[in-house]
Amino acid sequence: MPAIKLDVTIRLTGDLRHDVEQIKHAERLGFDGVWVSETAHNPFFPLSIAAKETKGIRMATQGAAAFPRSPMITAQIAWDLARQSGGRFSLGLGMLQRAHIERRFSEEWRDPVGRMREYIESLRAIWNSFQTDARLRYRGEHYQFRLMAPFFNPGPIGHPEIPIYITGDDPETCQLAGEVCQGLHAHAMHTAAYLREALIPAVETGLKIADRDRSKFELTAQVFVASGETADERTRAARDLSERLAANVSSPSFRRVMNLHGWGALADELQQMAGERRRKAMQAAITDDVLREFALIAKPKDIYAALVDRYAGIADRVCLEWTSDSARLFEAIAGSCD
Repeated sequence: MPAIKLDVTIRLTGDLRHDVEQIKHAERLGFDGVWVSETAHNPFFPLSIAAKETKGIRMATQGAAAFPRSPMITAQIAWDLARQSGGRFSLGLGMLQRAHIERRFSEEWRDPVGRMREYIESLRAIWNSFQTDARLRYRGEHYQFRLMAPFFNPGPIGHPEIPIYITGDDPETCQLAGEVCQGLHAHAMHTAAYLREALIPAVETGLKIADRDRSKFELTAQVFVASGETADERTRAARDLSERLAANVSSPSFRRVMNLHGWGALADELQQMAGERRRKAMQAAITDDVLREFALIAKPKDIYAALVDRYAGIADRVCLEWTSDSARLFEAIAGSCD
């Protein structure tokens, strides 16, 4: 068994058949899992098809919007996917940022960590009712569920213990993951030092509070990769990635990781450039040292070894972003870790 499980994130196109074929391709290459993020398309739709057209690959949503959906709706969707996949589905949830909750989804933003705790507790109470036909009696500050008639109960399944992951990198969210989840999905805007010194200690605090075993918890790290067979190809890939990193670093959301490395001034500079729309200057401000902390730069055949070298003892799973342009790259990576 590999030292670290190797997963991919599928970028949805909106073409269900195309997206499902990508998931099936990832399974054929031997990847351990596939994550589907919620951006421009609903992440549950392709998984409902892939659940029946794949055999062994684990499938999960990555940061699916929790608060705009009632826990009852999410519980039903996850239950059906767990049934269809034979227990290969994991539910990955995200709180999202305040602006998205209020302005994109027209939802209230209040006590997000406390609300997410109740959201997860609600899911488990609903699933227990589905599985055992027990009376549904959940009362919290944010959610209350007290009705489950037989007509609306989908009934028991063979794998009722659906793993729940949440996405986040702040101490409060990481501690919550340790207390009540089976895993945490770390954003690609991390460094190994940030995982080790900030994120993991918060998770361990949560595990200790809940008296849970670390071996039952998975940390998944989304990873930036700049790869190519030749030095010129790797340079071009790194340059393209620098533009993406600059846009992310300019966001206050990732100030913690920048401060950890003493890059607060760079973050301020990039935030100002972003306001002035100086994209080329932003890209140029990402030095090689910054790039190499956030990303792996190597030949395709060397990527997996580099992943193990960086993340062994830190992450349980690493996740690479799959696009239409990266299929050949991932074929080489998969072949190198057989």
